[in-house]
Amino acid sequence: MRNVVASIARNRGVGATALAPGHFLLLYAAMLVAAAGNTALQSVMPAIGREIGIKDFYVAIAYTWSAVLWVLLAPYWAEKSDHHGRKTLTIMGVSGFIVSMMLCGIALFSGLHGWISGALTFSLFAVFRAIYGGFGCATPSATQAYLASRTRRSGRVAALSALSSSFGLGTIIGPAVAPLFVLPVLGLAGPLFAFALIGLAVVTSVALWLPNDRAGQRAGHGAAMSYPSLASPPTGASVTAATAPRRHKRLSWTDPRIKPWIVAGVVAGHAQAATLTCIGFFIIDRLHLRASGSEGSIAIVLMAGAAATLGAQWGLIPRLGLGPRPLILWGALIAAAGLVGTMLSQDLYGITIGFAVASLGFGFTRPGFTAGASLAVPLAEQGGVAGVITSANGISYVLAPALGIGLYGWNHDLPFAAFALLLLALASVGRSRLAD
Repeated sequence: MRNVVASIARNRGVGATALAPGHFLLLYAAMLVAAAGNTALQSVMPAIGREIGIKDFYVAIAYTWSAVLWVLLAPYWAEKSDHHGRKTLTIMGVSGFIVSMMLCGIALFSGLHGWISGALTFSLFAVFRAIYGGFGCATPSATQAYLASRTRRSGRVAALSALSSSFGLGTIIGPAVAPLFVLPVLGLAGPLFAFALIGLAVVTSVALWLPNDRAGQRAGHGAAMSYPSLASPPTGASVTAATAPRRHKRLSWTDPRIKPWIVAGVVAGHAQAATLTCIGFFIIDRLHLRASGSEGSIAIVLMAGAAATLGAQWGLIPRLGLGPRPLILWGALIAAAGLVGTMLSQDLYGITIGFAVASLGFGFTRPGFTAGASLAVPLAEQGGVAGVITSANGISYVLAPALGIGLYGWNHDLPFAAFALLLLALASVGRSRLAD
């Protein structure tokens, strides 16, 4: 990232429209805080649900409306970034994150202290969380559009890739720091208030120091990014769409050229989202932990998973030089092995290793289906296929959490076993259905 920032700085020959390194870091921080805050919640919500006494299923589906709104409205804000001003939409997106986190924190704090019932607590949480889904999704497209408009075409892909990497980095930072904010007074709701304050510092800095882009806007647009979760891809559909021509043919999910790749991505995405939803509850139950205090163990496992996914995407894939089909096939097999290992583990070390192996596999499958679908269509249709890829990534976080936690309610091993079998089926069918 440092090299990209330096490269952008050298591009200042284009005049006042070039982006200074400090301004790039403001855009990066806006993306980073949204992803970190989201994954920080994943490390404390299982404990909060158990403390309040709400069923695991209702904890899982409390995220659903947020994910639905993200999937539906992210493309809308991506289209509007040129019309309303990219700085304005960046501020709006981060402000939506702040308001959502603050209100969710108040609701959860009230529930943890018994001031309101568990049912009301999570009903309010779902409503307030929807603010993040509806408005927070504007941040990625607005920051990408701002960067694209102030970066030379020759360096745009590298710059957008560096900016998008903030989502992946945030998935490690969020769980890492969340336990530090479980403070004596605020308790398990502390991380929500802490990230709201961090978001407030970021949006204030953006408002004060990021130059206004309404006057004399240059060409450059952003793209929708999928709902932020464990190790969201640092590059891929978002960068493809942001660098593709604005006018593009709308592709159907059923287009025979991309259908096998999209199906593979949706299957693998559901397996990842479902098991990610269950892992916190699994750690509490398998290790017989008290709900309060379990967030540290959950954070360790989530950080290991995020690090493994990013290690695959940033390190292994570029060095191995695997094509889309091998990435899908090997990724599915590795992820299935990791899920089985997680299921069979009896201690924190085993669960951490198993989940890291599974996440490594998922780190192969997501870039695999993204690249496969992209290579299946010509350059003129890259914007269209990027939109389908983004939707496929996001849709997993709408249905899979409820499905995974529903299976977990029947048997704690069932979601890991079921999705391991599904991944094995994907690897088997993919051998004949996916083109080299």
